[in-house]
This record gives sequence, structure tokens and C-alpha cells, in this order.
Amino acid sequence: MTTEPVSFPRRHARTQRFTLGAPRAFAVAPDGYRVVFLRSGSGTDPASSLWVLDTADGGERVAADPRALLGGGSEDLSAEERARRERSREGGAGIVAHATDSAVELASFTLSGRLFTAELRAGTARELPVPGPVIDPRPSPDGRHVAYVAQGALRVVGAEGEGDRALAEPESDGVTYGLAEFIAAEEMGRYRGFWWGPESDRLLVARADDTPVRRWWISDPAHPEREPQQVAYPAAGTANAEVRLFVIGLDGVRTEVAWDRARYPYLARVHWSDAGAPLLLVQARDQRSQLFLAVDPATGATRMVHADEDPQWLDLFPGVPCWSPSGHLVRIADEGGARVLTVGERPLTGPQLHVRAVLDVTAVDVLVSASAGAAAAVPEIGEVHVYRVNELGVERLSREPGVHSAVRAGGVTVLVSHTPGRPGAQVQVLRDGKQTATVRSHAEDPGLTPRVTLTEGGARRIPCAVLMPRDYAGDTPLPVLLDPYGGPHASRVVAAHNAHLTSQWFADQGFAVIVADGRGTPGRSPAWEKAVHGDFTLSLDDQVDALQDLAKSHPLDLSRVAIRGWSYGGWLAGLAVLRRPDVFHAGIAGAPVTDWRLYDTHYTERYLGDPGASPESYAKSSLITEDGLVTPAEPHRPLMIVHGLADDNVVVAHALRLSSALLAAGRPHEVLPLSGVTHMTPQEQVAENLLLLQVDFLKRSLGLA
Repeated sequence: MTTEPVSFPRRHARTQRFTLGAPRAFAVAPDGYRVVFLRSGSGTDPASSLWVLDTADGGERVAADPRALLGGGSEDLSAEERARRERSREGGAGIVAHATDSAVELASFTLSGRLFTAELRAGTARELPVPGPVIDPRPSPDGRHVAYVAQGALRVVGAEGEGDRALAEPESDGVTYGLAEFIAAEEMGRYRGFWWGPESDRLLVARADDTPVRRWWISDPAHPEREPQQVAYPAAGTANAEVRLFVIGLDGVRTEVAWDRARYPYLARVHWSDAGAPLLLVQARDQRSQLFLAVDPATGATRMVHADEDPQWLDLFPGVPCWSPSGHLVRIADEGGARVLTVGERPLTGPQLHVRAVLDVTAVDVLVSASAGAAAAVPEIGEVHVYRVNELGVERLSREPGVHSAVRAGGVTVLVSHTPGRPGAQVQVLRDGKQTATVRSHAEDPGLTPRVTLTEGGARRIPCAVLMPRDYAGDTPLPVLLDPYGGPHASRVVAAHNAHLTSQWFADQGFAVIVADGRGTPGRSPAWEKAVHGDFTLSLDDQVDALQDLAKSHPLDLSRVAIRGWSYGGWLAGLAVLRRPDVFHAGIAGAPVTDWRLYDTHYTERYLGDPGASPESYAKSSLITEDGLVTPAEPHRPLMIVHGLADDNVVVAHALRLSSALLAAGRPHEVLPLSGVTHMTPQEQVAENLLLLQVDFLKRSLGLA
């Protein structure tokens, strides 16, 4: 009996896009002798264990195995933990996150809402008996305590399990201590709500009250016996959660941190190290002004360290703000048409680099990730590299073309590299720039090498990836599938192997696939990203320009052009067939934002402003208004709308309202509702069949055999 080979769509879903089994979430001990990370046992195993690598000999050992700690039982996640994972797009199981003390000797994590710690030198792990379900446990810097959140209260327990107590408890429903509110986690990249002080005697704790936030209800029509889920969703133009910040000592004494919360309601970043006073970054609601504030922990008073203003908006970046060891403010700023690293008041980079994140700061240098800036001599399409920066200059640490990131401490750098010619990621452990070890990956080999060309298209030199069928001989023009995200915060055109696997699979079904990162996408210059201010439809203009320019040099059949996308890309696909049916002949809109008034405050208002003050920006950038479709064009083009009914980020109302507007306008379309599916599609059968159904729709719509 022969076994049928497993299809690529099924393997892609089963391996969670070939990420299972890959090492991640690295932490390096300050003495440089230990690297801690998460990794599951195989490319189809979703349950990650906590591992320790000894940098002296390269040996690896398990510090905590979730199956052993749970006695082989299955995981049981609280609603709060499921929501937290949805915000961070975490689809794994087992130990999905960990935190350590400053010496990286004690780690804490949760399993099924229970609190566990691991002694990283000894390699032993145990449960601490505390009230649950536990969220986000974090050891104190000295390793003597663990703080965590349970039932909306911030609690602390001794590292041996003694003295558990609440430091702050919610005064009413809707209040939490120590958790990031929806907007912070979904849009600001702030996934936590408490921070230990360097002396381990007190914490900064965020208090979030979502009572003012409008309530939405998310139900599962496939299970009418279940109660709808209530969600506090701050839609554009409506109230946000009220966020305050307190210094709370282990003795329970609390002091509120004072700043102009009416003018700067967004608590975007918090940093507390032994290099200086606690540091806050707070933003105005319109995100055109922000303050860097130093906090006096004794009184809660704040003083301004720096202020920024921008006529469009101010971006947030990983790793900043922070203090340098000498007490200078480290930040990333848009200056002189470039995105630069600034220490104190001095920019240390220029227009050759587009700085994306700060990875580590020492007394001698700053480690950053950056792409080639607009003034770079040679464009590096889709590449992101790791650089050492100081007053003497800039040195690139990553050598191969690709997408690189790093974690560093104690003279040891963990360099994670994704390259075009190699599946997955290579993880090197470097000491003084020389490789001393590698961290093995258990991820599966996709068995598929993308036939991708990274290029530029159109007068604006739009970054593009062009993928052809692997068996294509180049003798006839091919129908075209545009496969973009196309919007802020995400680049699809990257110099990495696995990023193009799904696009290659579509190409192998008989398409020339084009991925284009137009204006609004990150990576080139502040002006490039901010061009979409007040008008998202520029994203569609750039897709069209790239397509038509690439047709001059590639065998593209412009009489058969389709587009597919998810989230912002889903909105872009819907916009394409409605606004430009002269170019696009079919579209697949996955989880599309059809009416930007229904999306959240921090994201939408950053780009389109307040809907009450700028209704024209919302009308122009939406697919529908209260009157129905926005500027429907002829002829009618086939459109498939796909949406998860459990999506609490882009709620299914977006898809249903678009379908109603299409029906009222007499426009044929298909709707594919996904029961129990959120903004992610982790379910194996759903993810597989979703790809197969999309191919079937595209071939039917374009008249392909």
C-alpha cells in the first residue's frame, strides 16, 4: 500500500508555515555563557520547550518540557490568554513566551494558566502554587520574586513559592492592573503592562479601564447555543481605554505617575533600567506629537526629556526609547528625510540607512536593524541587516543578502538570518564577531524553492517580487496574480526563502505572481511610508503602476489579472476589482477592512485622522459607506470574500456589510465564512482548503482550464 504524498497546502498548514521546530525567543545571559530559547521537538510539533545552549561547548539541554510539567495532559487556556495570543499572532502551544531575571538564571512561564519557574543553570523546573489563570509572569531582576497577573490583579510571589499576595486589585469590572489594553497590544507593539525596577523593590504598573470603550458582540452562528463574546472595541473616533501608571512597592505603597493624560493619552513605551530614571513615551491621540518623560519614582512627578512633532504622524519603534549606559536618550527619529538613530541630541546614522529597531545598547556601541535608505548607493531590495553603530561609524555584522535580526549580551550575539537560497532560518552564536556555535532548527524543509526575482517596477521604483511556475519555459504569457499586503507595518517583498512559499505555490498553479510593496509599506524612507496620509488608495495606484511596468519585461497576460490579499491586502483586493475593473478581472478579499470607521483608533486615526473631522478621507479609502458601495465601476468583476466569524480584530461585520452593498448594487460575488476562525487561520484543514478554494475560484473567474 502506497501513501499519497501530503500536499503543500496541508504541509504549510500543519507546520504553521514551516515555523514549528524553529528556535525563537532568544535571551543571552550577561556573562555570555548561556543562550535561552524556545523550540518544539519537530516541524509538526506545536508545543515548544524551554532550552539552554552552553556557549562554551555548544551543547543544548532542555530546561522545561511542557508535556512533562503537565503530566501529559492537554492545555487549557483562559479567554484572557487566548486574546493575548491573538494580539501577538501566537499560534503555538506549550511554552510560548518566557521572561528571566537580569542574570538569566531564573525563567518564568505559564502552562494552562499555571505558573512555572525554571532554574536555568540546574535545568530544573517546577510549579508555584498561586491563584490563576496566570498571565505574563516576570521574575524580578534579582530573581527573588515573580510578578504576574491573575483575574486582572497584579500579584507577586517569592521565587520559592512563598508570600503570594496582590499588589493591586481591580476596583470594578473593566479595570485591570498589569495588562496591555487592546490598542497597545494590537497596534503599539506593547504587549505588557508592568515593569520591574532595577532594584527589585518596586514596579511600574499600568492600570487600564476599558469602561468607556464601546462594546461589540462576536457570536458564532454555527453554534447558536453559545453566548456571544463581549469585546471592548475602540473603533475610530470613539473612546479608548483610560490608562494610568503607578509606582507600586513590594510593601503595597503606590504612587501615581503624573503627566498630561488629557493631551497625551497613549502610553506607548515604558523603559526602566539602572542607567537612569524610568522613561515613558506618551503620544497625543492624533499621534502628531509625543513626549519622552523621565519619572521620579518617589513622587510620580515627570520631567520632559525630549518632545517630537510631525505633520503626518510619529511612528513607534522596537527597542526605544531607552537610556544609554552614560545616561543619554536613545531614540529613532525622522530627520532630514531619513530614519536615523539618535543618542542624546546627536544623530549617529544618515540617509544611507533606514533604521528599523534598536536591538542592544552598550557603552561602546548600539546594535540596530536597518535597511538601505533612500540615499544608499546600491538598492538592497527586501534586505534587512544588523549594524553596530557608534560615533566612529557604522559596521554591518550580517553578511549574506537576506533578512537578519539579533539579540546580544555579554559579548555574545545571536544572529538569526533568513536568506533567499536557504529554507528557514540559520541561527549563529557569535563571540567577538566569530561563530562559536549554532542553534539547531527542527523545522521541516518545505521541499519547494521559490523561483523569485526581486526587482523594482514603475516610475517610483516600487519593490517587487516576481514568481514564475517552476516548470515554466517562458514560451507563452501567463495569467497574473497580484499577492500583496501593500500597507503600513508589513513588507511582503523580502529577501528570504520561506516568505515566498505560498506565492510560489500559486505560481505553480499556472500564474505569474507579483508581490509589490508600494507607498505606505515600511523600509525605504519616512516620506515613502507617510505618502498614504489621508488617502490609502495610493496603495492601489502603486499596484497598478508596478504591474503595467513589469509587463514590459515579463511575459504577463494583462487580459487575465487577479489579486488576492488578507487584512489590509484583503481591502486592497476589494478596492482593486471595484475601482479598477479595467485592470483587475477577479479578486479574493480575505478579512478585508471594508469601512475604516469600523477599525480601531490608534491605527486608523494615525493615517486617516478623526472620522468626524476628516469624513472625506474615510469615504475615499473605504469600500462602502452608509449609502452602499463607494464609486462602483463597470464592468462587474468576480469577488470572493473570506472572513473568520470569530475575528475580533477585523470583525466579520466588514465582510457582511460589503456583501450587502454588493447585493444591493446587483454585483455577483461569493462569501466564504470561516466558523470559529479568528484573524489568523491556524486550523489545519481550514488553512489547507482555503488555499485550494482560492485557486479554484481564480481559475473559474479567469476562464482557465
